[in-house]
Amino acid sequence: MFSLILYEPEIPPNTGNIIRLCANTGVQLHLIEPLGFELDEPRLRRAGLDYREFATVSTHKTLAACLAALDQPRVFALSTRSKTRHDSPDYKPGDAFLFGPETRGLPQEVLESVPPEQRLRLPMRENSRSLNLSNSAAVVVYEAWRQIDFAGGL
Repeated sequence: MFSLILYEPEIPPNTGNIIRLCANTGVQLHLIEPLGFELDEPRLRRAGLDYREFATVSTHKTLAACLAALDQPRVFALSTRSKTRHDSPDYKPGDAFLFGPETRGLPQEVLESVPPEQRLRLPMRENSRSLNLSNSAAVVVYEAWRQIDFAGGL
C-alpha cells in the first residue's frame, strides 16, 4: 500500500484525523520528529478515537531514517509552491506522500530534494492560502487509492 509521511507535525487533532484516515485506507503513517505534541495527548486520542490500534504509526528521528526504513520509496511532496496537480502522476503501491508542518509547510531544502515532477499541489481558488493538513492528506490518499482500484477495500 502507500505511506503517508508527516514532517514535524504540530497540531494533534490533524494527526489524530490522519491516523483515522490511515486506519480506514490501509496507509502506513510515518511521523518525523520533532513532533509538536505527545502521541498520547488527549486531543490526539480524541481525534483518532479508537483507530490508533488499527493504524500502523511509526516515528522517525529524521526524514532520511524514515525513507531508509521504507527502502527508499518514490516520494511525492505536497506544497502550495508546487506546480504539478496531485491527480497527474500514476501512483503505484509503495509510493509515499510527504506533507510539511501545518504552520510553515515543507522546508525549501526538503522540497527541493524531491524531483520537480514529484512535487505536487492541490488545486485551489486564486488567493487561497492552503487546505487543512488532514483534508489534504485525505484528498491525496483517496486519489492514489482510486488509481489502484481501491485495492484491499470494500
